[in-house]
Amino acid sequence: MNRRRLLHHRVDGPHDAPVLVLGPSLGTSLAVWAPQLPGLARRHRTVRWDLPGHGGSPASLLGPDATVDDLAGLVLDLADSLGAERFAYAGISLGGAIGSYLAARHPERVTSLALICSAARFGTPPAWRERGRLVREKGIAALAASAPDRWFTPAFRQTAAAEALIQDHRSVDPGGYAACCHALAAVDLRDALPRITAPTLIVAGRADRAVPPDRTRELADGIADSTLVVLPRAAHLATVEQPQAVLAALHHHFAGAPEHPGAGEAMRRAVLGDDHVDRAAAATTAFTAPFQDFITHYAWGGIWTRPGLDLRTRSCITLTALVAGGRHEELALHVRAALRNGLTPEEISEVLLQTAVYCGVPAANAAFAVARRVVEG
Repeated sequence: MNRRRLLHHRVDGPHDAPVLVLGPSLGTSLAVWAPQLPGLARRHRTVRWDLPGHGGSPASLLGPDATVDDLAGLVLDLADSLGAERFAYAGISLGGAIGSYLAARHPERVTSLALICSAARFGTPPAWRERGRLVREKGIAALAASAPDRWFTPAFRQTAAAEALIQDHRSVDPGGYAACCHALAAVDLRDALPRITAPTLIVAGRADRAVPPDRTRELADGIADSTLVVLPRAAHLATVEQPQAVLAALHHHFAGAPEHPGAGEAMRRAVLGDDHVDRAAAATTAFTAPFQDFITHYAWGGIWTRPGLDLRTRSCITLTALVAGGRHEELALHVRAALRNGLTPEEISEVLLQTAVYCGVPAANAAFAVARRVVEG
């Protein structure tokens, strides 16, 4: 018996760690997850894969009349080949729709779900069929040329990270792309959303033109156990444009209960950054080690990982508390953390303005001076 060919994929992280499958968006390869990989692979066995005709996956894995069911079947074949009976799943756009389908139709397989810039339905079927026809007849070049407008905010379009993804897009096989367009034309998961029981994180880009936030909110309205996070200064490929904010949200979601092994360290690194945590670890002595363990386990693992508040809200509360206490060194650290968690400088300014009323004008004045050095430095 011939074995079914598998999607091209890469596996990173500890072999015995919980499996986290990462699905890409249309027109990209597994490289779209590169910004989050180092952080996610510390505590997960991450499995990134390419859509048919994208990256290293052959277009022949899909027929021209492909459906999301076919794509989900390819992902399950891959998981089975790796011995992953149960896994967490995060997907961008089409990759997210595949995750929604898996969680609704195969709930016994998906332990936790994250949907990034995704939807229950994408545009209209005729538009997707026309896009597929255009690509088959004229190739991928025209779509690659317009991708920056669909994928990124104007401020991000000229960056090296954006250009790398556009070059990736230009290498996509037209047949594989068109088959994925055919699958997208038929996607309508609205009736299936109530069947998703896995805890679900939904991330939207406020400036996403490909999947506007109102389409993403449809997911939150339909999935009972879900949390919605809307990121400012992010368009369709939020994993690339706001990498730290997405990573922090994923850590917060996938860490689970406080007793999850390594949840505290993973959250601390996601919010404060590797450089800060590495410096703190290097400076730890036998005298300070119990305190470092205390804050990692109880503050970061016990409080910051709780699902009741999102990270943006926790940053707002933390900034207010630090202003009230006059903890200026910690305030500078958490202004940086707030930026990583997706707050804009304008939103941080509003938080500090609010503290002028309830913590006092002198306290807010000092806080603005600290925050300005971080934001403008």
